Amino acid sequence: MKTNLILACAGKGERANQKKNKLLVPINGETCLERTLNTFKDTGLFDKIVITSSLSDFEEISALVKGKATVVLGGNTRSQSVKNALETLEDGIVLIHDGARPFVSNNIIKDCIESVKKYGSGIVAYPTRDTVVSANDGEIESYLGKGGLYSVQTPQGFFVNQIKKAYSLADNKTFNDDGEVYKEYIGTPRIVLGSSDNVKITFPEDLQLLCSNTPRFGTGFDCHKLVENRKLILGGIEIPHDKGLLGHSDADVLTHAIMDAILSALSLRDIGYHFSDKDEKYRDANSMDLLDKVLDMIKEKGYKVDSISATIMAEKPKLLTHIPKITENLATALNIPKDKVGIGATTLEGLGFVGREEGICAQATAVLLLI
Repeated sequence: MKTNLILACAGKGERANQKKNKLLVPINGETCLERTLNTFKDTGLFDKIVITSSLSDFEEISALVKGKATVVLGGNTRSQSVKNALETLEDGIVLIHDGARPFVSNNIIKDCIESVKKYGSGIVAYPTRDTVVSANDGEIESYLGKGGLYSVQTPQGFFVNQIKKAYSLADNKTFNDDGEVYKEYIGTPRIVLGSSDNVKITFPEDLQLLCSNTPRFGTGFDCHKLVENRKLILGGIEIPHDKGLLGHSDADVLTHAIMDAILSALSLRDIGYHFSDKDEKYRDANSMDLLDKVLDMIKEKGYKVDSISATIMAEKPKLLTHIPKITENLATALNIPKDKVGIGATTLEGLGFVGREEGICAQATAVLLLI
């Protein structure tokens, strides 16, 4: 018997107060939709997965889940969206789940499937811990107590033919969920014990549940050759010297190392990949402008720079008096306090090409946190 999954993702998610559908906001490098989808797909229990989408999100969702699921257009209501998805299924069992419930456990998924096999339905629900009241315009009208009351969650499971029949009989009537449709036209739904962790991402603060406070670390390293008739730029600051660093851009070796450190923290390749020295538009580019582009890249992934530590390796010029200005400039560019920018300088005691004053190197470490 085939087991199918429908993920309801056609809503607008307006209460989450995001610029786009909350399911498509990247957090910790992963969207809520991806996390929910992967939770089910990783069980290996599903033969077909169908995702409902609004027209405005259709292309983005289709690209995001390509090869993992079928995407269908939803309707004006959740019920209509589910009905559209059901039309793509032929037989077997179907679990219907909110795309905004990414914390469902494998045990709940398995229990829901087993309940359908044994009882014909499985509605995941969790006993309420609080006294529940009915209110109107801020005033309590009645106390419902808490005995025998459950908060209904998802997934909700059924035999495909039965829930399709229920929705066909429902016509365009409005229901709270799939279980209510089933109860109205087929029979009494069976409860499957849910979990207090199986919450639905609804409000802005709920998105924090998707966050991991684990910082991301990256390191970067760069070297450039010292030549005559070039400016010496370090951390966006011009340093007085009789030579400068050779490069396709302004050859700001310190900023380059910092950019590589930031990119590597999120596995976003390196500056050579993003700003090729074969590309004429980056000739003589200001590295601080390139740093802005790197910051935009990590912002799209939901991250910001928390702190930077870097060491400049140069025999000459002596950089002690320039470090404060470099630090201040980088702190401004990175939008972090000066005490989170640690810049040091050292010589190589006359060793190697740095010791022979043929070039300058820089090494950096970046710490990134979720926005």
